[in-house]
Amino acid sequence: MTRMVFASFVLGSLGAAAGTAQPATPPPCSAPEHRQFDFWVGDWDVFDPAGKKVGTNIIKLALNKCALHESWTGTGMTGNSYNIYFAPEKRWHQTWVDSQGSLLELNGRFEDGKMVLSGEGPAATGGRTKHRITWSKLEGGRVRQLWESSGDAGATWTVAFDGTYVPQGK
Repeated sequence: MTRMVFASFVLGSLGAAAGTAQPATPPPCSAPEHRQFDFWVGDWDVFDPAGKKVGTNIIKLALNKCALHESWTGTGMTGNSYNIYFAPEKRWHQTWVDSQGSLLELNGRFEDGKMVLSGEGPAATGGRTKHRITWSKLEGGRVRQLWESSGDAGATWTVAFDGTYVPQGK
């Protein structure tokens, strides 16, 4: 008899708990903002404006789709970055490191269909250099990366890199 009362209590409790279940928490990084930079994901051959191949870049979703991991291979240099949408600050962040000992940290937003990240770092000649990198979707699944730099606090900008990403095999 005691077992029957206990079983009834347990089953009743389970039924009551099921009726008051909390809504499921969405998985991490599932908000639409986390997918804004996914157009850069892929295996790429990268060309300069004259059409010369300057490197390859592999961009993969990483860390439970919470980050993009970049693996760049170019002439005489390799580099990696992690890119993440940082929800508490409603902005994107990139940390870049390379085989020449460089470190670049950028922050920004997806605006007008483009990812625009900027930051500042030490200049080779002393002082500081501002960096602004824009990724734009192009026709045919291609992507343009335009990297501009400024040694005069943003008064003037020069192109540091202008590359067109073409899916490998196309």
